[in-house]
Amino acid sequence: MFVLLIGLLIFFASHTFRWLTPHYRDRLIAQLGMPGYKALYSVISLIALIFIVWGYSLSRADPLLLWLPPVWTRHLAALLMLPAMILLVATYLPGTRLKARLHHPMLLAVKVWALAHLISNGTLADVILFGSFLSWAVAGFIYCRREDRAKGFTAAPGRVSRDMLALFAGVLLYFIFAFYLHQLLIGASPFA
Repeated sequence: MFVLLIGLLIFFASHTFRWLTPHYRDRLIAQLGMPGYKALYSVISLIALIFIVWGYSLSRADPLLLWLPPVWTRHLAALLMLPAMILLVATYLPGTRLKARLHHPMLLAVKVWALAHLISNGTLADVILFGSFLSWAVAGFIYCRREDRAKGFTAAPGRVSRDMLALFAGVLLYFIFAFYLHQLLIGASPFA
């Protein structure tokens, strides 16, 4: 559990850095340049993810069961992951109305992903992992929306054709992940 907690600490510290210390982040960018800052940020994020995956896999070897989720929660989780994947794609696809309307589809995708996995898994490691991501995404969404309003940010309106592309790519990503990658990377099939 210690390895998982260290990974989460590194991940959330690096991902809330901009929110908590925007002036220090600006100084780092001035010193390293944007490419250098992004490289450093990527390396720290990768290290955090390695610790999270490693720590979570260690906890699965000797899980502490808090509750036994009913079977229907797995079906609900599988259903919730579809909009999460569409929101994830909308994050990186420029010109979507989804992104213009929601402003931060990545944080919404993380909230839906975390909630889906929290309701369908009942170990202590699951509660720590998915509960912390859900809490972080809720706090991050609130912070980012407040910051948008304070700065008077308005997004470009977006196009329906880009939303259709996000929908298609999100559904495709969902099926690839659900039927192939989840088993390969996580070791569990959502539909088994």
